[in-house]
Amino acid sequence: MLAATVTWENLKINFTAEQVLLTEVQNNLVELEGLIAHQIEDDWSEPNLVTAELEDILNGIWLGMTTVEQLGALSESDKVTLSQLHSNLRQYPYDEIYSFANVTDEDIKNFEELRGILRDVGLGLNISINANKDSFMAQANALNKKIKTPLN
Repeated sequence: MLAATVTWENLKINFTAEQVLLTEVQNNLVELEGLIAHQIEDDWSEPNLVTAELEDILNGIWLGMTTVEQLGALSESDKVTLSQLHSNLRQYPYDEIYSFANVTDEDIKNFEELRGILRDVGLGLNISINANKDSFMAQANALNKKIKTPLN
């Protein structure tokens, strides 16, 4: 009976860990791709929609890393991948509390390239997404490999 309880607890922990990463990071990356597409169509009339979403993603990665690690469901390789993703995305302008980011023409070019990269790794609107942690971590690894460092 105890083994069944432990297995059930592990399932709940893994499900919770997966949901934090998928909702706070994967879904927001898809939304970021859509916002960049919208800004391209709208001649970048409101670039801070993109920078605000990027702030949400950065916070989501941090939340995901700390929460999933506390649940004991974060492997060392996943931690490295998420840390690298956080570092790579911090190269782009993002909003901070009480402060909108200044977005230059070079930043816009970089965001447009990021949109293409997101779509290439399967993170975009109207793209079927496999909503599980392993699939997302593979996407995050691919994203890390495709984002130039430094951007400029």
